[in-house]
Amino acid sequence: MKLGFCICGSFCTHKKALEAMRRLAQKHELVPVLSYNAAHTDTRFGSCADLLNEVERICGRAAVTDIAGAEPLGPAEPLDMLVICPCTGNTLSKLASGVSDGPVTLAAKATVRADRPVLAALCSNDALGANLCNLGTLLNRKNYYFVPMYADDPVKKPHSLLSELRFLDKCIEEAARGRQLTPLFYPAIPPSE
Repeated sequence: MKLGFCICGSFCTHKKALEAMRRLAQKHELVPVLSYNAAHTDTRFGSCADLLNEVERICGRAAVTDIAGAEPLGPAEPLDMLVICPCTGNTLSKLASGVSDGPVTLAAKATVRADRPVLAALCSNDALGANLCNLGTLLNRKNYYFVPMYADDPVKKPHSLLSELRFLDKCIEEAARGRQLTPLFYPAIPPSE
């Protein structure tokens, strides 16, 4: 399949997202898309230049880092699916509200416009807080699917959810069939397979 692979600014999860990208690149053609924050922000987790270089090395092509590059990913050059990994609470809220003001949100709009699935791997400290309504909205919207999530630290971060990326391959298979992989939520770190 031809998959768009979007990376948003959940910087602490970029290492796991890159591991998932490497696995998927062995099976699928990947079109990398980076949010403005992921493409232009240096953090304690790494530089944006290093992230961009690694993404382009893994995918073997230039990353989409602006709206002009994301727009053709709809009917003009359709993807089979768009994977957003990690999907931040900020991106989740924009998707639920129909805002397409950056490369990732416009790629999602273009993919849904082409009637193709968008699979989000949510990684957000407020997924069970301010963003819970947005999660609910997208769960009820056609063509949106989610990677199963767990509470990464229910005591210190009671509103936080992280997607379990070991389920990503299975989620892609299910979303391609129009189905959400379940169970969607785990109370804490999920059991080993």
